[in-house]
Amino acid sequence: MDLEAAHGAAAAPGKQRRRARESWGASLLLAYQSLGVVYGDVATSPLYVYKSAFAGDDIQHSAGNEEIYGVLSFVFWTLTFISLVKYVLIVLRADDGGEGGTFALYSLICRHVRAGLLPGGGGGAGDELAAGGRRDARAMSRLRAMLERYRVLQRLLLLFALLGTCMVIGDGVLTPAVSVYSAVSGLELSMEHEHHKYVQLPVTCAILIGLFALQHYGTHRVGFIFAPIVCVWLLCISAIGVYNIVHWNHHVYRALSPYYMYQFLKKTQTGGWMSLGGILLCVTGSEAMYADLGHFSQSSIKIAFMSVVYPALVLAYMGQAAYISQHHSFENAYHIGFYVSVPEKLRWPVLVIAILAAVVGSQAVITGTFSIIKQCSSLSCFPGVKIVHTSSTVHGQIYIPEINWILMILCLAVTLGFRNTKHLANAQGLAVITVMLVTTCLMSLVIVLCWNKSIFLALGFLIFFGTIEVLYFSASLVKFHEGAWVPITLSFIFMIVMCVWHYGTIKKYEFDFQNKVSVNWLLNLGPSLGIVRVRGIGLIHTELVSGIPAIFSHFVTNLPAFHQVLVFLCVKSVPVPHVQPEERFLVGRIGPKEYRLYRVIVRYGYRDVQKDDIEFEKDLVSSIAEFIRSGDSHHNGVLEDTDKSCEKLSSISNGIPLWMEDGEVDASASPHKETDTQIISPNRKKARFVLPKNAQVDSEVRRELQELMDAREAGMSFILGHSYMKAKSGSSFIKRIVINFFYEFLRRNSRGPSYAATIPHASTLEVGMVYQV
Repeated sequence: MDLEAAHGAAAAPGKQRRRARESWGASLLLAYQSLGVVYGDVATSPLYVYKSAFAGDDIQHSAGNEEIYGVLSFVFWTLTFISLVKYVLIVLRADDGGEGGTFALYSLICRHVRAGLLPGGGGGAGDELAAGGRRDARAMSRLRAMLERYRVLQRLLLLFALLGTCMVIGDGVLTPAVSVYSAVSGLELSMEHEHHKYVQLPVTCAILIGLFALQHYGTHRVGFIFAPIVCVWLLCISAIGVYNIVHWNHHVYRALSPYYMYQFLKKTQTGGWMSLGGILLCVTGSEAMYADLGHFSQSSIKIAFMSVVYPALVLAYMGQAAYISQHHSFENAYHIGFYVSVPEKLRWPVLVIAILAAVVGSQAVITGTFSIIKQCSSLSCFPGVKIVHTSSTVHGQIYIPEINWILMILCLAVTLGFRNTKHLANAQGLAVITVMLVTTCLMSLVIVLCWNKSIFLALGFLIFFGTIEVLYFSASLVKFHEGAWVPITLSFIFMIVMCVWHYGTIKKYEFDFQNKVSVNWLLNLGPSLGIVRVRGIGLIHTELVSGIPAIFSHFVTNLPAFHQVLVFLCVKSVPVPHVQPEERFLVGRIGPKEYRLYRVIVRYGYRDVQKDDIEFEKDLVSSIAEFIRSGDSHHNGVLEDTDKSCEKLSSISNGIPLWMEDGEVDASASPHKETDTQIISPNRKKARFVLPKNAQVDSEVRRELQELMDAREAGMSFILGHSYMKAKSGSSFIKRIVINFFYEFLRRNSRGPSYAATIPHASTLEVGMVYQV
């Protein structure tokens, strides 16, 4: 025994080293893959940063080189402080269950502070998962108490998060236009005089149309070539940068000193401040590092940025500055840019690589826009849209047709409308810096409320990074008439859509909650419920986690017949990225057993993929069967208050497996392998429950399971509420406009709930009601 113990102790360090090597290997592989998904946008920023900074009349390139050295110094320190320090070293740590992005920060705050305004956010069974970990032994801080007490602060917090989300959508419109147009602008130096004017715009539009048209194939189909393209592009710009530094000005490294920023602002004054709107584009795409956190790990993103992306970008910017510092005879300031510093013999190959890299960067932003709209839609902050999962293996790869074509039309509109990099860059700059400001403010709240750090540390973070970003924000805002109005207009439109939808959804939920039927009213009807009970299972979809929805009483009043088994089903999205399968189903009983009334709450995270109707139906029935078999043994303390009774909701980790028609057990329902007790249905369909070996089942439970199996074989009907919203008499004029016109217009032209899309139409029954809110 001693020898075995010694051998095990000696083997333990070896196993740890092997696991460490495997972990490092996985991180390096993810770091390589992240180059193609995360860094395409920031990697293509050298195409247009210098051109945007010198595009207007704000600053001029002089023989003293104060301007170009000052711009290089600003680019270096902005890239270092914002991208490296803020995002890579700090913000990446604030993940919401592995997910990142503006809305994930808001969700993270709501998980630790009861500040959510989402329907059902009052702390019911569906919120038990989201609130986990919020309670601690410490006294609640002043900030936490204020956010939980004042409704106006909760609304401001949500509006702030939605503002960042709207700007991300605006970035999804502008980034493809800026990246592709800047890449194609290399034709200006590669073609004969004036010929590029007839080619540049059509080629840009053709590439953009092709980019959006191919979205329905999914990133994973061409994803294997994305990382090599970005790697080749980064190698290309860094090699050209080193060549320009050695060949033209090897003393350019001195411009990295902050002293040159001071000299730049001292000489250019107001013009230098206004040129910051172009300089800030060096950090565009930094938000993507955080937004795409769910696809990769923190370590992989850090490794890729610090070892590959950051050095390559610094060399590229230094190389451009070295070339420009030795050339002062440009035809106009617009020619100061990336391609002028590329050796003439390499311009055509570099042009092709740049266009491919711009497409990769645009692809990442478009996919991120799809992802954030899905998050908003699942949390009732955006109208329902069709979500297509383009990959069965890669998490998070989705395609939204309506949003894709809207983005394409808007992207083509701004490209054709502006026709130059200057206005496009001004528009993109404001969108980028606004998202960063929102992230900084929300991150300061996370430091205090979620990480429980000192408020002075949070204020230091807010003041330091906020000051830098406010400086850039002010420089972008003064370019309102030169393109910056585009993201403001787009965000205003999307903000109205989100606020109207969120307001209408909350009002609908409040109407349901206030008009729900008492459980005692249902129980007083007796086991037959005062109506004819027909064979089958009736699934009544409701947003409520307690009580009886008004659509049920409305239905039975007009048609006094219903199914022998009734299930009140609530499909609830909770503000966490993922819900584990064993925590997904909460099952309870309404009234005595002979009523055959059940309540099921199904919880999904905002990044979860909902199953199709067949799989969902099997999981649902299996969970109810397990609840019947186990009785109250699974009770997890989630209670629902009613008038005179209390429903117990049990978390069902594994349902009873089903024996399907082809004679195979549905193994996905339960891990039990040894089964010998079967509840067999006498009908011609060979469907049965298979109980674990040695399971003790009394006659009453067996009879209830038999009735459930018979009802399932008879068929399952889905009863959906089809509501029409109207503002009640006496409402204000604004409320009538918002509810009667805007919300109803959005409801009529949006998709229904995601679970409704997979329900067979032949088994669906819609109950119409008018909601006077």
